[in-house]
Amino acid sequence: MIVGDLLRLEDLRIEVAWATPELLAREVTGVTSTDLQDPARYLRQGELVLTGLVWWRPDDLAADPVAAAQAAGRFATALRSAEAAALLAGEGTHGTVPAELADACRRHGIPLLTVPAGTSFRAVTDRVYLRLWGDLQHQAEGTAALPAAVSRELLALLHAGAEPSTVLARAVSDLGLPHCSLRTTAGRLLGSSDPAGRPPGDADRTGGMLGSDDTAGRRLGVPDAAGRKPGGSDPAEWAPGRAVPAGRPHGNSETAGRARPPRPRTAVPRTSTPGTASTRTAARWALPVGRPGVTPFDGWLLVPHAEPGPAAAAVLRGLAELLAPLAARNRSTAAAQRQGGTRVVDLLRASAAPGPGRDGAGSAAELGEALRSCGLPEQAAMTPVVARASGGPASWAAAALAEALQGTGAPFVVAPDPDRSAAEPGGATGLCAAPEAEVLAALERAWPRLRAVLAAPVPPRTEPRETEHGDQAERPELSAAVGPDVAPTLPTLRAALAQAEWILAAGPGPGPGATGTAGPAGGVAGSGSLGSLAALLRGVPAEVRAAYRERLLGPLLAHDRVNSVSLLHTLAVFLDLDGSWSRAAQALHVHVNTVHYRVRRIEELTGRNLSRLEDRTDLRAALLCESAPS
Repeated sequence: MIVGDLLRLEDLRIEVAWATPELLAREVTGVTSTDLQDPARYLRQGELVLTGLVWWRPDDLAADPVAAAQAAGRFATALRSAEAAALLAGEGTHGTVPAELADACRRHGIPLLTVPAGTSFRAVTDRVYLRLWGDLQHQAEGTAALPAAVSRELLALLHAGAEPSTVLARAVSDLGLPHCSLRTTAGRLLGSSDPAGRPPGDADRTGGMLGSDDTAGRRLGVPDAAGRKPGGSDPAEWAPGRAVPAGRPHGNSETAGRARPPRPRTAVPRTSTPGTASTRTAARWALPVGRPGVTPFDGWLLVPHAEPGPAAAAVLRGLAELLAPLAARNRSTAAAQRQGGTRVVDLLRASAAPGPGRDGAGSAAELGEALRSCGLPEQAAMTPVVARASGGPASWAAAALAEALQGTGAPFVVAPDPDRSAAEPGGATGLCAAPEAEVLAALERAWPRLRAVLAAPVPPRTEPRETEHGDQAERPELSAAVGPDVAPTLPTLRAALAQAEWILAAGPGPGPGATGTAGPAGGVAGSGSLGSLAALLRGVPAEVRAAYRERLLGPLLAHDRVNSVSLLHTLAVFLDLDGSWSRAAQALHVHVNTVHYRVRRIEELTGRNLSRLEDRTDLRAALLCESAPS
């Protein structure tokens, strides 16, 4: 069940006071009612929180707006710290939801829904648990292939917070499965049952990817929940191959779980044999874990290291269903982090000049509180990062950037940017508590995998992803830029973010800290790429560059259109050769006096003096400016 399901229960008449589509997709684990000012200790992750707002005393708070905002903020902070799924505020006590509470929920990224006076909390609670029970029944059907004892043991590990590798190792040991890994759809390793080393096709070493969650479920040779068999796609289309060193026993379960004595277990016949395997084989049998995400990077995959037989395939499907809550919890946490990141990014993008009622100290305190709420250190240097998925929604850029920043191992936040124009809809901004060099290295490692996810063919699906910015067939191109690492103050972070945005607009160019190709062709660049006049000019809007070029070089262009001698070419050669008359004459295959004549003619037409450095620089900049696209 997700938060948005409440809106489909029309008889309850629940409405949205504030939420985003992403927040309405949060998974729901339960529901609790409270009227405490700080209920955090009594809440569990993923719960819906029902409140009658008895704790809100408008008569006491009306005369003190600051106290009212603080009271609402304390309640919202408690829900955020407990990672509640949403707040359902009853309108029976006060007739409406206080505006201060709505503002606090917006700041903390908590979906706020209203319950009308005629709807009892008991009715809401009953309907939620009926829906959750139905979900459990559905999951039980999907996990029927798992023995009950093993299923209970694995669930106990999950509830105890065990690492994915521990859960997978126990499953492989108890069920006799081939070794398997848990990965993101971009290929990042989340856990593996194999204690001997990295599984085949480790994306951190090979740069390969396993395919998106759209295609993974169609490649396992077992029926889906509706009893349909998967289609017959060629597995070679989905991932690059890399041979596994011969002799690695991926199908041998005895290599897992050695820390505990063997126990009677339900054996599953294996069809694989030790020896050579490849990422093609692994990707072919990958299973989606949990619901598909709204971006190509949100999914998790359960990937066997060797081809399973029919019985093992059914058990793996049950294991994937059992792991689904883990993926849902991770997705919910990521959504909450993005909401917290939005607050930080909004502060950075706000005007540098303090507004009414806000001084510099207040802004600094606000930034410190926002960093703390996101889990970022207040004193460590921060590196700003901006990303763009040209032709795709901002959520795609945010998800790709978050996936890449996982490689730093440092705390970070990422938030999608609001659409700035129709031409560049898919932007995201991030802050990472790691040096620029480490952030740049992490992006350079991850970017080929992320771009490969977007390049993979996607078959039709019944539950489409976000497509508000175009058809899925037109895959966005990813690009990113990294600013310098700076002290965590508003002026320095704003300046560093401005550098990153300029570099992204310019596109990676030649020089240190730049990889890939310029602009939306899909590169990654660091602040070192902003080291030349050409790099600086690339960030200027194309229309402005074209106007500048026309203003300075228009007379030369007009001359060249009606004459056989190109003064524009002469100017370019003369400036390229540092104003050397003799070398320019040699390059143009003319007499030195001819060069003198042409340069005088250039000066007459442009009104510039090429003996002056300032005029030379102006004309050089005009030559570097490209024409605006038609």
